Amino acid sequence: MNLIYAIILFGFLIFIHELGHFLAAKLSGVRVLKFSIGFGPRILGKKIGDTEYLLSAVPLGGYVKMYGEDVGDEIIDEKRSFKHQPVYKKIFIVLAGPLFNIIGAVFLFWIVFVYGIPVLKPVIGEVMEKSPAYMAGLQKGDRIVEINEQKITNWFDMAQLIQQNPGKDLKFKVENSGQVREIIIKPEGKETKNLFGEKIYVGQIGIKPAEEFFIQKEEPLSALKKSLDKCYEIVELTYLTVVKIIQRVVSTEVIGGPILIFQAAGKTAEQGLISFLSFAAIISINLGILNLLPIPVLDGGHIMFFLIEAIRRKPLSEKVIAISQKIGIIFLIALMMLAFYNDIVRLLNPGKMPFGK
Repeated sequence: MNLIYAIILFGFLIFIHELGHFLAAKLSGVRVLKFSIGFGPRILGKKIGDTEYLLSAVPLGGYVKMYGEDVGDEIIDEKRSFKHQPVYKKIFIVLAGPLFNIIGAVFLFWIVFVYGIPVLKPVIGEVMEKSPAYMAGLQKGDRIVEINEQKITNWFDMAQLIQQNPGKDLKFKVENSGQVREIIIKPEGKETKNLFGEKIYVGQIGIKPAEEFFIQKEEPLSALKKSLDKCYEIVELTYLTVVKIIQRVVSTEVIGGPILIFQAAGKTAEQGLISFLSFAAIISINLGILNLLPIPVLDGGHIMFFLIEAIRRKPLSEKVIAISQKIGIIFLIALMMLAFYNDIVRLLNPGKMPFGK
């Protein structure tokens, strides 16, 4: 089943990415020769107008072949040739692929928020002995209603507020069995690590959740806002992760490939539609952002060349572009080998990562 879910995921990601390039090319007046989901030998195909629509054998990518795109293409109609378009149109066509990945993620998250997500209630399941919460009199079963007159509806918001205020007095309004009381708690400052393994200082009061959930649904407009906020958060986190890897703050062990995605697709699908759609949205954003990196052969590399062309008022020589693309291909092959290596190590040694710390 993992394979089926992974094919659905990859198919969706590839389709919306290539659809972005396709629609932008059409809007720009560029002739599109081929629109393919997958690489390699053709499985199915049909020509409609100027474009041949293909389903190809290798489902790890796709492509949109445009008239006048490749070096050496014979050009008869310059108006419909990609190569002869103004720089801004070429950037628009190339940028549209990654942009559609992000738009697709916004749509997926919108579905998730409208459908409803399970949210942890701010109900205490356990109080650690001698902790600030214990000393203040918090008990199992207490529900946190407010902190500093700020209404609390879920555990995540409550925990975030506590973490942001180490060593500061916080006024809690607590409800239990219909009885409401107010208490003052000063979160204890503790050193911990963030997602990137960096040391941070946060507030803790020594409580654990009761594992009680409710389904939180949003109206269409509020769901759209939450979806945009979530996508922005993931875009920022993705770029930050890339920077941290370059800075060697984060290990290259975190890089995963198709095997990891296949496994994760199956696991999230088993957890339900919401989990699978959320995972698809995250991968879609990652694909869009990584494609924008200024690496030759990626969309970001093409955009970099077009920006240089705009500054120089003439394109780079075909020789320079060809050499750059070869370097880009070598880099991507090395990155793919690293990703496959990490995936295989995870398969053979669950819980163990390569290279060490």
